This record gives sequence, C-alpha cells and structure tokens, in this order.
Amino acid sequence: MANVKLFKMLGIFVAVILIVVGILPIVRGDVLTNNTIATSIIFILLGIAYLIISYKPEWTKAVFFFEGIVIGVVGYSILDIPYNYGFAIIGLIIITIAILAYLMKLPKSILKFFYR
Repeated sequence: MANVKLFKMLGIFVAVILIVVGILPIVRGDVLTNNTIATSIIFILLGIAYLIISYKPEWTKAVFFFEGIVIGVVGYSILDIPYNYGFAIIGLIIITIAILAYLMKLPKSILKFFYR
C-alpha cells in the first residue's frame, strides 16, 4: 500500500518546484514578455494549488475549478495566437471536469481523485 505521508511530501516538493520555476525568470532578470508572465502566473498558482490540496483534500474540486479558470483566462488574455486558444480550451476542459465532479457525473475511476 502506498504511504500517504510520502505522497504528501512529493506534492509539497512539486509545489515548491513549480513556485520556484514561476519566480525564477523574475529573479534572474530575464526580459519579461507576455509568454513569460503567463507561464509564471500559471506555475505559481499551480504550486499554490498543490499546497492547498495537500493540506485540504476536500478542496480538490474547488481548487481544480479555480485552476481551470486561471489557466483559461490567463492563457487566453496574455498569450499570442494560437496558444491563447489552446489554453482557453484546456481551461474549459478543466472547468467542465470540475463541474462534473461536483455533480458526481464522472466515472468512479476518476471520481476517486475528488472524493477521498
């Protein structure tokens, strides 16, 4: 059986890596373009989402819904064509999955990730 504490530590490790990768271009003094800003925002918010889900697993659906909105809006509004359309579609897919998880309309194999 998998060790829950190990998965929690791995989630925290991934969250820290995502936040560091999101902040790194700003700290290094790279030229900030729209692509860099959008990527940094998405990485930082994904890292924060991992931290929240690690400590509050019952918030998984809400955080997933919020991340779908962030990825869709930030990607669509900041990135250039055709990437903005791709991120908007990915955001809509994530939002749809979160809504279906709230309604419990997903297959049980997927719902187990939202209801523990």
